[in-house]
Amino acid sequence: MTTPAPTGWNTWDVRTHTGMTHLPSGRRVRFGLLGGDGTPVFDGFTWRHGLVRIGHHTVDGSYAEVTVEVDGVELRLVMAGGPGDELYVRAESAGTVVVDWPDDTGWRFERDGDDVLIAPAGSTASVQDTSAVVEEHRAAADAVRPRSCGWYRTAADALTRAVTWNTIHAPDLDRVLTPTSRDFVSVERQGFYGSWALHAWDTFFTGLVASLVDRDYARGILGQILPFADARGMIPNRVSDERGTTWDRSQPPVGALTVLSAYLAGGLSDETRDRRLLEETFPGLLAWHDWWPAHRRGPHGLLAWGSDPIDGDPESATLDRTKRESGLDDSPMYDDATYDPATHTMDLADAGLNALHVADAEALATIAGILGDDATAARLAAEAQDARAVAATLFWDDDAHGYRNLRADGSHDPHVSPTLLYPLLGGFPSAETAREIADALLRPGILGGDRPLPSVARDDPGFAATYWRGRIWAPMAYLAVQGLRRYDLRDHSRAVCGALLQLFLAEWETHSAVRENYPAFDGEDLTGFQQRSDGLMAWGGLLAHLAFGELAEARADGWRFAHPGEPAELANLPLGDGRLTVTAGDRLVVALDGVVLLDAGPGVVVTAYRRTADEVSAVVTGTGDIRITDTQGEPQAVTVDGGTRPVQLVREGSPA
Repeated sequence: MTTPAPTGWNTWDVRTHTGMTHLPSGRRVRFGLLGGDGTPVFDGFTWRHGLVRIGHHTVDGSYAEVTVEVDGVELRLVMAGGPGDELYVRAESAGTVVVDWPDDTGWRFERDGDDVLIAPAGSTASVQDTSAVVEEHRAAADAVRPRSCGWYRTAADALTRAVTWNTIHAPDLDRVLTPTSRDFVSVERQGFYGSWALHAWDTFFTGLVASLVDRDYARGILGQILPFADARGMIPNRVSDERGTTWDRSQPPVGALTVLSAYLAGGLSDETRDRRLLEETFPGLLAWHDWWPAHRRGPHGLLAWGSDPIDGDPESATLDRTKRESGLDDSPMYDDATYDPATHTMDLADAGLNALHVADAEALATIAGILGDDATAARLAAEAQDARAVAATLFWDDDAHGYRNLRADGSHDPHVSPTLLYPLLGGFPSAETAREIADALLRPGILGGDRPLPSVARDDPGFAATYWRGRIWAPMAYLAVQGLRRYDLRDHSRAVCGALLQLFLAEWETHSAVRENYPAFDGEDLTGFQQRSDGLMAWGGLLAHLAFGELAEARADGWRFAHPGEPAELANLPLGDGRLTVTAGDRLVVALDGVVLLDAGPGVVVTAYRRTADEVSAVVTGTGDIRITDTQGEPQAVTVDGGTRPVQLVREGSPA
């Protein structure tokens, strides 16, 4: 299953949370309540109004739970499609439940108290089967959903539901899509498009989040915007049904980073990872990578955000559009920039963009190597090295002792944001300098504190704690933290991830929200439309994803497992090898389908862990003992005392 097929009963009608649609027939049923004035209310339940709690939702949309309210009265729905074309619904409320179902002689409609059955006329199903079928579906859904507890509390549920509830059907394409928010793309739900829209970096981050839920599902999401690239390879900022495609601009190049991360998290070695993901996305991602230096050369020959002139589009080739290419629409970093019609870019070279493009080259080189394209891998690696050397020199500001954006006149721009941590992601500084940069930028009055990584420094004149002028954004936090982790600055990353996790959980547990952006101040309520923070946006799950990485993280050299300092558990992670569970308590325990792979003291950190049919290898550091299970299932004991110890366990008779 690449993307869920548009068949059977599902929740993919973008207009409603409280009903299901049958595809390909298009029949729709909606459930609601009588309002206080006696008027039936079937819809309008969004994160802004009336949506109380989203419950579990399967990848294929055939099972979903949701609670809404009308005039203070709640309705809890459990909807289970199948087997076959039958739909079973449990609708529980103290109020009067109403159902919107058209008369249709080809279908049966039965209702018995809280239970409803809709089935083809010839079906032998009975409404009395509702409880049994619903419980069967719930058990099947629970068996495959990722779970979390301890320090993570219900973060895995939040992350999962923010993706699966946002999957929709695009009628004009007859495709199932997963935009980052179904409310955001639906004009009938106070959104900004007709019935669907995809955005470039939104899509890649949504696919990365989905990789923790289901590998095939993630592959479908990560690849869904690639067919909309233009002939030059540019992936547009946006493509939609009602407002068309932004042919003048793109969005930040995060595709290869997210695809590679999703690939690595899909197995314990290349033997069990999803090679198809790389094969299907690599050509488009490589073409997009090469588009940037061909079309976005700005001041000093460095990359800069831009917008091309498009016939019939008077807003193209403007400063506003160049800002939108950055994804940071109203960031104070670009308040003083101007548009250069000669280059079609800002007159400001962007350190974050150049660092992302270097990291993109490195990720693509790794992917090319896995796919056996050694020539392309070598070309990209050399390109990354050369670009890094130039950018690291030109963006360095001696006075600030850090990286700053570079103006056309050769001066450095004073604005500070988390994008100035992206040079760590690109490998620009030495290890010592990387730590100094992190220490300086993550001070409480700058980008640190209890609510870290606001989208611009708190002491910036443009800081306003609104939208990209100070709110906390998960994509920006993700990229900044990955920079910290590249230099193994785990004291910084753990503090940042821990604070962001608590912010993520507070919004989820209080408002059932996974946010577009998060409040930079305590007590700020973002539920109103005017606050510009969508309440169910999949990329918000990146904050949970980051925190999970402190316990278990898939890296290019192998998995890293470490105790995060708090009791925590991640369970049922979908790997090609099986279901992975990682538990941090008195011991750090990693298990695959119930078989223990690692059992370590809390002071032990495992890196470069790989497991194939013939070999188990890892690097063990820290202090304590560890038992590592070999390929025959036998535990081997290892002890470390403040040092580093490589481990290699080879199956007897296999090549060493």
